[in-house]
Amino acid sequence: MINQGDEENLVNKFKENQDILFAIGDQTRQAILITLMQGLQHPGMRVGEITAKTHLSRPTVSHHLKILKDAQIISVHKEGTMNYYHLDSKSKLLTLKGLVDQIEEMFLQCKSDTILYQDERNRV
Repeated sequence: MINQGDEENLVNKFKENQDILFAIGDQTRQAILITLMQGLQHPGMRVGEITAKTHLSRPTVSHHLKILKDAQIISVHKEGTMNYYHLDSKSKLLTLKGLVDQIEEMFLQCKSDTILYQDERNRV
């Protein structure tokens, strides 16, 4: 069983990561992220390159890039009139790891509590 402090902390971590979870929860954005990971060249990829690799329309790619950018998962580098999109080295995806770690810790705690409870019931 988790205590109230741990529960509040978990709720706060979920709130902190809501925009990230939303951004990476969409299959189209997942495809764009994978494309950006495959094209890890400097300075990044232009919308046209992403469109060609994902077979998505330019407006669709632009829309999803904006969501990923707003969630601070990717960044844009401008050279003159050209925009290059790339994974953000300070990506908020790293904060997601903290949430996953906390969930895992609580899961293991609940699992061990369940095992202890079952052991006690078996002794009776």
